[in-house]
Amino acid sequence: MLRALLLENLHPQAKSILEDAGFEVTTRTGALDESELVEALQGVHLLGIRSKTHVSAAVLEQAPDLVAIGAYCIGTNQIDLAAAASRGVATFNAPFSNTRSVVELAISEIIALTRRLTEFDRSMHDGVWNKSATGAHEVRGRTLGIVGYGNIGTQLSVLAENLGMSVVFYDTSEKLALGNARRAASLDEVLEVADIVTLHVDGRGGNAGLFGAKQFAAMRPGAVFLNLSRGFVVDYSALRDAVVSGHISGAAVDVFPVEPKRKGDPFDSELRGLPNVILTPHTGGSTEEAQEAIGQFVSNKLRDYLTTGSTTLSVNLPNVALDRRPDAHRLAYLHRNVPGVLAAVNATLAEHGVNIEGQLLSTRGEIGYVVTDAGAAVDPAVVEALASRPESVRLRLLT
Repeated sequence: MLRALLLENLHPQAKSILEDAGFEVTTRTGALDESELVEALQGVHLLGIRSKTHVSAAVLEQAPDLVAIGAYCIGTNQIDLAAAASRGVATFNAPFSNTRSVVELAISEIIALTRRLTEFDRSMHDGVWNKSATGAHEVRGRTLGIVGYGNIGTQLSVLAENLGMSVVFYDTSEKLALGNARRAASLDEVLEVADIVTLHVDGRGGNAGLFGAKQFAAMRPGAVFLNLSRGFVVDYSALRDAVVSGHISGAAVDVFPVEPKRKGDPFDSELRGLPNVILTPHTGGSTEEAQEAIGQFVSNKLRDYLTTGSTTLSVNLPNVALDRRPDAHRLAYLHRNVPGVLAAVNATLAEHGVNIEGQLLSTRGEIGYVVTDAGAAVDPAVVEALASRPESVRLRLLT
């Protein structure tokens, strides 16, 4: 029986989908460090994680049974994708499932910070009636600067415009502006005009240290800052200085450079205790709706890969989806992307009298993937011949 290990308190749907497909599923609520993960992965074919568990090349090297990884979140920077691909371990994530949840959190925090609700709330809980309009503003008519115009940034752009905001965005890739949003030529241009700046960049290494003292100084006096993307992209000591000086009037932070592994663990940050600063424990996508959708999406992808070989939306392998023919015997062959592999595969099949009913090849960087449907049972000698080829990475026979 194929075995799956699901970590970090995934939605029950993640487990039930895999169990219904015939997997033996073990769940754990927290993240595991490297040595714990290596031990836990012995005999495991599928691994499900969120953002706290790091799957390094060293872990992958010591997990020979691992076939696929599911990142039940948007980001995949916690996984060594290249090392996984080189070992034939498919990786899937959920690029769309929690987009709305993150956007709604951003909208709520933009309004709360612009109206200084955090300070009014704190005063009331302290027993102080501090009714004042000073420093409180409507979001209508204000300019929102979005850094990173991907799935989250674009949806936020639409909702912000519906609230009456002007939107300007910056992205290093060419992106189509939605509604009346305007593309800025540089990050500095966004900082110059925006009343609120919100980061929605991905986890690539080039984004490390994206936002520091220089960028905060370039923001408009009294502007608001949000980071719901990655903790390592912002210098939070510089943010603290900007808030304490009054140059930044409010901030919301959902992600941190170092985050506790388990619920209830202690947390510390230089941002604690600052006025009009909202701190949340990486909960941008943590709604019941989003977690259920993520559980369904990623588990379905893992199930389909193991049962049909489909790599549609895999983040590290060539994307292949070949319609399954009734009673076909499928060979799913991951290999080094070198010339002549397809010809060698077909020559081997021909030598053993295997009739090809369907076939699809795709490549991605150094990895190639060919899926072949045979009309009859495939002789073990065929599997042995293909698996022993020097370019072979992983061969699976799906019947």
